[in-house]
Amino acid sequence: MSQKPWIHLPLREGQCSRQAHCDLPEGTYERELGREGFFGPVTQMHHQHPPTGWSHFEGPLRPHALDLTKLNSTLDCPWSVTPFLYNQDTAIRYWQLPKSMEHLVRNSDGDELLFIHQGQGDFFCDYGHLSITEGDYLVIPRGTAWRIETPQPVDILMIENKDGCYRLPDKGVTGYNAIYDPAVLDHPEINDQFKAQQDENEWQIRIKRLDAISTLTYPFNPLDAVGWHGTNTVVRLNWRDIRPLTSHRYHLPPSVHTTFVGQGFVVCTFCPRPIETDPDALKVPFFHNNDDFDEVIFYHQGNFFSRDHIDAGMITFHPCGFPHGPHPKALKKSQEDPHTFTNEVAVMIDTRRPLQMSSQAEQVDIKAYADSWKSPL
Repeated sequence: MSQKPWIHLPLREGQCSRQAHCDLPEGTYERELGREGFFGPVTQMHHQHPPTGWSHFEGPLRPHALDLTKLNSTLDCPWSVTPFLYNQDTAIRYWQLPKSMEHLVRNSDGDELLFIHQGQGDFFCDYGHLSITEGDYLVIPRGTAWRIETPQPVDILMIENKDGCYRLPDKGVTGYNAIYDPAVLDHPEINDQFKAQQDENEWQIRIKRLDAISTLTYPFNPLDAVGWHGTNTVVRLNWRDIRPLTSHRYHLPPSVHTTFVGQGFVVCTFCPRPIETDPDALKVPFFHNNDDFDEVIFYHQGNFFSRDHIDAGMITFHPCGFPHGPHPKALKKSQEDPHTFTNEVAVMIDTRRPLQMSSQAEQVDIKAYADSWKSPL
């Protein structure tokens, strides 16, 4: 039996609300000071001014907004794409595949998580065939050989898990079927399409190990399996099969939307959901520092209600310790004329260790983003 938390009473000082994210004292702005990425000890601080109301900004601890659509990442091989963010646990790439791959690839450095941002096609791997389309996640175990066939360009967010397997989040008291039922996970099949691509022509597998590329050449297609059994395989999940946890009276933390767990990071999916209807509940993401994790959000589609001037195909990067939250216009609207539903779809990556940004990413960095909280309420 898992250990249950003891009953304990939090300390109170001065003018404060009875509950987090609800019933804020009039004229105050709540900031969450939490540990372990919303899982650990936490305090709600009530300020007289917005925690993002700085007058000017200096130093390296600044937020970034990257327009990934402007990256030079249209290449036939994912290993030729430079990660735009990386650390010892993960490497994050944005790959624009222009046409069908004429070779296979294999990652011997870690598992890959592919998120299909645009396009569709067919995914062939050691385990068989899967169709893929916009909004799909593909979890690819380390050592799997694979390729994509497509009649049109495909844009893909790639998240490498360097030191472990991707796992499912702990769903706790919500139960096995919460968020998404594992029954919706699809696996590759040895079907007619898979058998039809098997041939005796020359094929290459480009293998990435320690970020160096080696090439194996075969006089036949090495995706020649006739069958398999086991528990280690590629799986597919589309964001439309995710049923997010919601509360009409409480703004739930981002961690409740965790989709996959890597080693040293988590991947969350923000899906369309109803906005909180309780008149005293916070209706936009709360101000916070995220004092143990770097926070990255990739914007897939929809209206990103807490951010101004952020479009599909862009990414925001808020380093650990940087105070952030809703932009002024979004906060004002939430107080005066709140939305009733969000239609945004976004992928969040929270990393325990600091992320480094590549020189290519710096070229598509929107420098004015750090000033985007300055607008008056």
